[in-house]
Amino acid sequence: MTTTAGTDGAGQPAAHPRFAEALRQLGLGELVAGIRRFPDATRTAAEAAAAVGCELSQICKSLIFEVWGSPLLGPGREPGAGAPVLVLVDGASRVDVERVRRELGADKVTRAKADVVRETTGYAIGGVPPFGHRTRTRVLADRSLLEHDVVWAAAGTPHTVFPMEPGVLVARAGAVLVDVRERPS
Repeated sequence: MTTTAGTDGAGQPAAHPRFAEALRQLGLGELVAGIRRFPDATRTAAEAAAAVGCELSQICKSLIFEVWGSPLLGPGREPGAGAPVLVLVDGASRVDVERVRRELGADKVTRAKADVVRETTGYAIGGVPPFGHRTRTRVLADRSLLEHDVVWAAAGTPHTVFPMEPGVLVARAGAVLVDVRERPS
């Protein structure tokens, strides 16, 4: 069963409350009604695309990386930790960490561990939305997202997604457009 009225089958809000509030604060409260909740988790882009019934590339993945030594970022959360960066990329692509490193002029970039993702965003991996996070981070968005009229992104839980025009999503996330997806060899 899928619900699209912004609530689950029991009348509970479909989106994570922090994310629903972020939508309202951004003047996007009308999007709450378009959030879809699924009975099974959509933690991966493939699961989300299958549940929504869209192309894999129409899923917007929100991935947190840790970055060290970038002149564009402040220090990490604590000594020895990297600064978190959010990368938005289409569901059919993988992020090229070397491209992210070059884009940020950093010494080192790695995928963030689950505890760093939750601490930075306030959400669990598989449910991280493109905005509405606990802390403010630098955001990079791969240009591939703009190839669609609509993309689907997590709405704060592994069971929820919402549709949005990708240009608006990139703007609301405060993202810089870049080319950071892996290229076929």
